[in-house]
Parts: sequence; C-alpha cells; structure tokens
Amino acid sequence: MILVNKLCVQVGDFKLNDISFEVPEGHYAVLMGKTGSGKTTILETICGLKKVLSGTIHLSGKLVTHAKPAEREIGYVPQDGVLFHTMTVRDNLAFALELRKWRKQQIDDRVEELANLLGITELLDRTPFGLSGGETQRVSLGRALAAKPAILCLDEPLSALDEVTREEMCTLLADVQRMTGVTTLHITHNVSESDRLGDIKFQIVEGVVQRLPSKTVGEISDLPSQEARSTSEKSAKMKAE
Repeated sequence: MILVNKLCVQVGDFKLNDISFEVPEGHYAVLMGKTGSGKTTILETICGLKKVLSGTIHLSGKLVTHAKPAEREIGYVPQDGVLFHTMTVRDNLAFALELRKWRKQQIDDRVEELANLLGITELLDRTPFGLSGGETQRVSLGRALAAKPAILCLDEPLSALDEVTREEMCTLLADVQRMTGVTTLHITHNVSESDRLGDIKFQIVEGVVQRLPSKTVGEISDLPSQEARSTSEKSAKMKAE
C-alpha cells in the first residue's frame, strides 16, 4: 500500500503542494503527466530520495515520511536503468542480497529464480556493456525485485525502447506483478502503457494528482477491455497451474 497525504516537496524553484493519493496493496498504479509536471519528483520522494517539506508517506501501513531509502522496502527502477557496469549480471542481481547478508545458497537460489522469471538466464555471466535496451531493463527490474520488496517504483522504464521491445516489456511487467503481487507505481507519459498496465490510473495536472476512471467496454481503444484482459489473465494462470 502507498498512501501519500498532503505531501509538499521542493526541488530548486519547482514545488509541489498538497499531493494526495493512494495505491491499495497488490495493485498496479500508473501516474501520468506532462514532462516537468513533477511525476519523477513524486516517485523519488516516495523512495526517500527527495526531502519532504510537509505531509506524510505511509508504505505498507508504516509511516516512512523521513525514513532512509533502505528502510522503505522499495524496489526502484530509474529511467536509465542504471547498472553496475564492472559487475556481471549475476552480481548485479545479487548485490542487494549481499548487503542484507543473505547466505550464499539463498543468494544463488534467488538469482536463479529471478533469471528464470525475467528470461535472462543466458545473460548472467555477461557484463551490462553491450546489452540491448530491453535486456538492460530486465536486469534492472531483477535487481529491484531481488530482496522481495513490498513496493516497486518504476520511472518511465520503457521510454527508450522500440515499439516491439516495449510491447514485450509491458507483457513482462504485467506477468511479474501478477505473479509476485508487489504493489507497483509506474511513471509514464505513454497512454498505451497506462491502458495496458494500470488497474489504477492517476494524472498530475497543474500540481494536482487526479484519479482517472477506468475504461469502459464501450470506449474506443486498440487495446482489449478490462474484462478481456481479466479473462486472459485467468486463463494464463490456469495454464501455469
């Protein structure tokens, strides 16, 4: 659960006032808005990377307004999908677990689990240099999920990808969220991403976060209806079981 109440934050001359919204546990929320509207500022403040002037942030029922980033149980994927370029993919996935002093066998098992989930097993012994955009984002997502966070924050993770790779990553993100149940907040300016992924949709307009209504079956769209997506997901789940 993400609960932001009357949040005020300032970065240089840019300021957001009285930002309030809620993402219930286990949901995939998308926050849209124009460039410069404050989407990333909100996300980074939730992650503990920006100082709060006033207001509160609760994550999974805990007050974390002034908590350190490491205390928030958040997996964070920045827009550029930053990886440690001197480490292998395996070591990138293991890094957070080593910091938390997991046992070696636990780390090895978790890395293998993530690699299978994200389809990157063949990349484990490579370094990030030379990875495609989609491969880099898969590894970044794996690193964010490694320690099994309660919250996943994604800052325009698909913005630099071509259309085919973006479609593949949308499918992957939806599958990962469904299988892990992690509460997700995804920042984007792409309407297609929002419609494809978000079961809760927000938009920031002139400093105000508004919740958008879900699409109805009768609305014109090149995407399947919510009912169709739900049926597809249930079918996929039944096949997996």
